[in-house]
Amino acid sequence: MLPRRSPAYDLSVPAARPRRPAANRPTPPPSALGRDLLEQWFASRGWSPWPFQRNAWDAHAQGHGGLIEVPTGAGKTYAAFGAALIDLIDHHRALGPAWRGRDSGLHVLYLTPLRAVARDIELALRAPIDDLALPYAVEGRTGDTPAAVRLRQKTRPPHVLVTTPESLSLLLTRDDAAMFFASLRSVIVDEWHDLLPSKRGSQVELALARLRTFATTLRTWALSATLPNLDEALAASAGVDDAGRPRPGVLIRGGMRRETIIDSILPSSPHHLPWAGHLGLTMLPEVLAALDPRSPTIVFTNTRSQAERWFHAIVYHRPQWTDAMALHHGSLDRDERERVEAGLKSGSLRLVVATSSLDLGVDFAPVERVVQIGSPKGIARIAQRAGRAAHRPMTPCRISCVPTHALELIEIDAARSALIRGDLEPRTGQPRPLDVLAQHLVTCALGGGFDADVLFREVRTAHAYRDLTRGEFEWALDAVHTGGALHAYPNFRRVARLPDGRYAVTDRRIAQLHRLNVGTIVSDSSVELRYVRGRSLGRIEESFVANLREGQRFVFAGKTLTFAYIRDAVAFARPAKGRASITPIWSGTRLPISESLAAAIREALASPDADSPERAAAAELLAAQRRLSHVPRPDETLTEVHHTREGTHLFLFPFEGRLVHAGLAALFALRLTRLHTATLTTAVDDYGLEILAPREFPFVTLLTPALFSSEGLLDDVAASLRMSQLAKLQFREVARVAGLVQENAPGAKKPVRHTRASSSLLFDVLAEFDAGNMFLHQARREVLERHFEHSRLARTLRRLEQSTLRLTTPPRLTPLAFPLLLERQSATLSSQSLAQRLAEMRREWTP
Repeated sequence: MLPRRSPAYDLSVPAARPRRPAANRPTPPPSALGRDLLEQWFASRGWSPWPFQRNAWDAHAQGHGGLIEVPTGAGKTYAAFGAALIDLIDHHRALGPAWRGRDSGLHVLYLTPLRAVARDIELALRAPIDDLALPYAVEGRTGDTPAAVRLRQKTRPPHVLVTTPESLSLLLTRDDAAMFFASLRSVIVDEWHDLLPSKRGSQVELALARLRTFATTLRTWALSATLPNLDEALAASAGVDDAGRPRPGVLIRGGMRRETIIDSILPSSPHHLPWAGHLGLTMLPEVLAALDPRSPTIVFTNTRSQAERWFHAIVYHRPQWTDAMALHHGSLDRDERERVEAGLKSGSLRLVVATSSLDLGVDFAPVERVVQIGSPKGIARIAQRAGRAAHRPMTPCRISCVPTHALELIEIDAARSALIRGDLEPRTGQPRPLDVLAQHLVTCALGGGFDADVLFREVRTAHAYRDLTRGEFEWALDAVHTGGALHAYPNFRRVARLPDGRYAVTDRRIAQLHRLNVGTIVSDSSVELRYVRGRSLGRIEESFVANLREGQRFVFAGKTLTFAYIRDAVAFARPAKGRASITPIWSGTRLPISESLAAAIREALASPDADSPERAAAAELLAAQRRLSHVPRPDETLTEVHHTREGTHLFLFPFEGRLVHAGLAALFALRLTRLHTATLTTAVDDYGLEILAPREFPFVTLLTPALFSSEGLLDDVAASLRMSQLAKLQFREVARVAGLVQENAPGAKKPVRHTRASSSLLFDVLAEFDAGNMFLHQARREVLERHFEHSRLARTLRRLEQSTLRLTTPPRLTPLAFPLLLERQSATLSSQSLAQRLAEMRREWTP
């Protein structure tokens, strides 16, 4: 039997958690060491620290920071904060009477990427301090913190501060930032696996480099979920030295693997599961039968639109569950999201339909089960979501996957096998994004000013910027100092050079605008949605609202609404009764399969004897594919050529995800038309791509190794895409982060269309008069990586070059090819005609 260990403070306790009587709290002697006090506090709760927690405390005492990687719910928070608290107690004990309580300055900084959970973390950190009656203050500082508290913190900071990356950057704009952070001894960065691959991660890395300059003995702890590239994640949090070598850091792994059980909710008959689609509502009867409000459950979907549809469908068929149900996604109003999170923590909500908005954050102890609608599209994602269930150390967690179409049966089976092997996706940082650097330069100029040589050396100690050249640094500095190509406009000359050679911001208006726009999160093209006479419901795409007619019913936030009007970038609606068939669709929300899952799918397809419920349910599909064409091995690339009334179809199946396939389709279409003139149409899904020629086309003779060559890839991809238009769209983010355009102005927030128009104009000006502008190059690079996963595209081409091409000419469309046809034709076919076509194809596939 395991000892009673509870390494993690239960973050699911209500905000007004009653304090235990003073008689039950440990009473520390005045001279007690910090380690003894913390051990006493654990014992007073009937807990015993886990070995990895003690390892973290020992490492911190020896002057080290590092990265703590243990499963969700195992106690990372108290491993890192316990170390910092022990150090804080011992430090002040050593000072003796010289320490004067609250006037001692900021000592511990806790960074969380989730503003909504800052309050819960604050409660968790206060628990040992309050129970031990220690004279330390723990406070939060986010956009929700009252102005009076923020004002007081300027002169009397707490000993422990819980904040976000954006609020930390704001603190670094203080003109006395060096003095404010001089007393800092420990920084804890939560959810590092989520921050690392984003520009927010780059922002944090630069901020940590700045803090290490202000506080030379600073120790940093990053808290992370399971990652395959832990050494890189550790190096990114610890930074590098002046020679570019990783700074010393300790990697602490808990060795507390929780078993993850992946099962499926399968259709009563294989014929009930469609061969294409992604909503999955044909599986509603089976899901309803599997759900039980007595067992608190999170139902995850992959898109916000899908979440809306599933929530509405469950409520419609189980109205008796309404009071115990809720919907949660990123476009809902923040107050509503916090209400749902509080209900999950308290147990008053028993069934929540959610998107990735609940992937991270506080632990919901009452949740016992997780259901995933559709393929998880990634191994790490399914592990993260499964970990939301049975949130207790060493307790197995279970996730039930619901296939939305027949091919997803293979995905679920492949995800299970990959997770057993530990084939998780790595998280890598952004390579020296110059827009984040430009913003950081203005932050440092506000925060007491800087010497260019000193700051260049400091920036290069951030892992993401370890390869930054002096030329790139000087270019970014010139962009904020003279404005570069925009030097004629004073607003772009944000940083002045002082007579002593240092750089600083001297214009109060520029300082105000910068502080209002700090951060790397860029608003999407959405408008607020409100009741005509009531509260805000959330945010909705501008393009969706533009197509609504007055009085038209639609579904949002799990409610049926009637559109009223739009005024001043706010859409208004009224409550409505009955059902509505229109649901908002948010752009960019369909997830492609990850590289790890793609490899697992190719392996699963090549294992015909694999024994699993999903494989049994997919037997009809695989048999039809094998009979009509071929089921490829991992070292093969299946290609099918069909002739229909539409023309000649080339279907190619790399199984690499829709983003990679979009790049491949554009690339192959360009290379084919160079060899044989034609107008080609393309379509892609997660499994393959289609290229259609409107007449007879010699695909068979043109499928040569040169088609798959990675030579000249960058130029060919750029030539095959609407690169200028796509780069212009991506430039809006680059310009916003770099400070060339502002979303927020004093007293108002600019509509997205204004910032979009401003960035579009800037793009045109720079493209014409400053073609070598590094922000333009960054926008183009981000287009290739974000829209087409360019790095993965190159790896895919190398794999295709080395694989065996299996060319078939089936007598009719195969189960793998048919979804691609639907993908292309769905915009012109009605749902009825699609259903008829699908039924006809299934009859043809049945022997």
